[in-house]
Amino acid sequence: MARIKVPRKSTALDMTAMCDVAFLLLTFFIMTAKLRTDDPLHIDTPFATQVQVVPDENLATIEVGKNKVFFGIEGTDVRKALLEEMGKQYKIQFTPEEEARFAVIPTFGVPMNQLRQYIALNDEQRKTFNQSGIPVDTTTNNELSTWIYQARLVQKNLKNQELRIAIKGDSRDMYPEYKKVVDVLQRQAVNKFVLMTQLKGK
Repeated sequence: MARIKVPRKSTALDMTAMCDVAFLLLTFFIMTAKLRTDDPLHIDTPFATQVQVVPDENLATIEVGKNKVFFGIEGTDVRKALLEEMGKQYKIQFTPEEEARFAVIPTFGVPMNQLRQYIALNDEQRKTFNQSGIPVDTTTNNELSTWIYQARLVQKNLKNQELRIAIKGDSRDMYPEYKKVVDVLQRQAVNKFVLMTQLKGK
């Protein structure tokens, strides 16, 4: 008796559902990713053997390098409120447009008398602008102290949180450059802060 041959059928997989999932994941990662911004100053941070992730919110960063100090704080709403308070302190009236432009600047290093000029620049012009650093003189002009104090107040009023502070410094700088910043923090009774480092390879 002859065997009956079963006709072969080609296997076909419907990939529609898989494509939908892939695009949903891609969209999720794009929407939740935080863009990396260029630092205004190239800093080679010192090495460490342990890693602790720096939070993405409720954080102020003080960058120290080449005898300059830069300041940045997370949150567009916090930056707007901070600029308004600093304007009151130094009797400078910032417009809503200037506040909106300042809200997207992650880090800056200019004195108050140059801040309005710096805000008016576009992204490309800011990269070439020679930032002289925020004054941190302990005797005559200590604008960094005012920035930190007002940032702590704004964070407390808006978020009801204590502002966390991180110091990012160049490994080649001498200790006195850091001591100026630490003295500013300690005069405000801020004795807990983070030193940013990079992981040392094996």
